[in-house]
Amino acid sequence: MLDSTLDGTAGHAPPDGGWHPASVARALVTSIGSVLRGHDDVVELVVAAVLAGGHVLIEDVPGSGKTTLARALARSLGGSFARIQGTSDLLPADVTGSAVWNPQRFAFDVVEGPLFANVVLVDELNRVSPRTQSGLLEAMDESAVTVDGRRCPLPDPFTLVATQNPQDQHGTYPLPEGQLDRFAVALTLGPLAPGYERIVVQEQLTGATVDRLLPVVDTAHLIAARDRVRTTHVADEVLDYALAIVQGTRADVRVAIGGSTRAALMLVRLSQSVAVLAGRDYVLPDDVKRAAVPCLAHRLVTTSGPGVRAADIVRDAVSRTSVPVRR
Repeated sequence: MLDSTLDGTAGHAPPDGGWHPASVARALVTSIGSVLRGHDDVVELVVAAVLAGGHVLIEDVPGSGKTTLARALARSLGGSFARIQGTSDLLPADVTGSAVWNPQRFAFDVVEGPLFANVVLVDELNRVSPRTQSGLLEAMDESAVTVDGRRCPLPDPFTLVATQNPQDQHGTYPLPEGQLDRFAVALTLGPLAPGYERIVVQEQLTGATVDRLLPVVDTAHLIAARDRVRTTHVADEVLDYALAIVQGTRADVRVAIGGSTRAALMLVRLSQSVAVLAGRDYVLPDDVKRAAVPCLAHRLVTTSGPGVRAADIVRDAVSRTSVPVRR
């Protein structure tokens, strides 16, 4: 466990002396990367999203490693874990919980659903009906759910990792814009290089490697790291640079709905995490550039037209925005 290697304590917030959130970040990257081969950049962005206090959406074809990545993150983070398999008949109460009559107390008790966990994996989210998808919005935005009129806070930390299949596959629903806007990053794994694919197949002949992962971070360290990341210095010029990129997506004629204020806030927070992963306590424009596409592209609503890709629109916004010069 990370808590024993850093300061010899377990279950308590780490002391200030000799501790840095980069230690937490690197431990997570190493752990996840040990089972998800050949996707180092994606793994780092997932960890950056978690340290930014955000949620993660992974889109790719079946069998590409989406669920492995989500499970590896969950097992590495420690804390409680729950998995929700997306199906068309899943109801909101199946994920949030419900109120059940207790005859001994003559009152209703809340039976907690699977959302009441530190890490929740929603596999194949876009196979869930829009009604149930909407039941996740409050959880993702406020780390709480309402059950039978009663507001119930979720555990802290709370991270939702969702996977989805491409929308042209059978039995999928498009995710609503409001829900997409609540994911810190949306990532695609892409095909493995032949050399890595051979390693993956060879390593998993005797069983799934992710099942052998042990937690490397406890919840106290994760909360402390998340809070410390938010103090990473962002110069006024870098903040203006990030805002200009988001505003650039709104001004593009190919965009019907550009990045929101929530998107701008998450872009800055994600840039702070990227800086911490690089071992710095201040954000550079390059950190913003690295975070821009995974943070913004999935939030854009583009106009109809051949060859219009949200990722290209974000890259164009980055290229048009003047980079601040360090003084």
